[in-house]
Amino acid sequence: MLEIYFGIAQVTSGSADWMQHENTIVIIVEDETRTKTYGGARVQIADGLLPLPIETAIGKYDPKIYSYVKNGSAEICGMWNSKEVAGMGIGSQVLARVGVVLAAQLPIDIFHVLCAPITTRVGKRVGFVIDESLGNKGTFFYPKDDFLATAMVINDCYNLDHADPKEKLLIADLRENLVQTKVEVGPKGTYEVNYNLKIPTLTPSATLK
Repeated sequence: MLEIYFGIAQVTSGSADWMQHENTIVIIVEDETRTKTYGGARVQIADGLLPLPIETAIGKYDPKIYSYVKNGSAEICGMWNSKEVAGMGIGSQVLARVGVVLAAQLPIDIFHVLCAPITTRVGKRVGFVIDESLGNKGTFFYPKDDFLATAMVINDCYNLDHADPKEKLLIADLRENLVQTKVEVGPKGTYEVNYNLKIPTLTPSATLK
């Protein structure tokens, strides 16, 4: 999708190394038959074995990221959605919200994300703030010289002091009811989602109706 719309063929989160990594949690949005996938993301926990994508992406620009990312850190990355559901908010708002819900269940203190300009606003809604200690006040030219990426972070995955108040309520509801059906409101109308966000007994998933 990045290559089609932006001419970007390679990003660090596109590596397949995570597929054999036991400290990576996959989020899948699929239909009720579980035969069609509409989108997904993953939450990768720092463990000293597999670098977080944000380390590989911006390390050559700002080596501070290597000391910043440590055990107790994680990153939400690899977020995407199919053309079929483009504009519904699934590949941005829903997946970002789910990532923050999962983060509260994990033994982490710091939650990272590297955002494109279009998703920085979504990151802010769910509680991320720009990490101005990195790069040029949090920004980098990545993965191309004409493409701006922003490093963002949540330093308290449970309290979410910087989240939008309405978004914070939605996140709290999902945290308290990890398995539920909700009607989500997106830019293109409403749709029903069956959430199953328990860790680690089942792969976290969201089924679209």
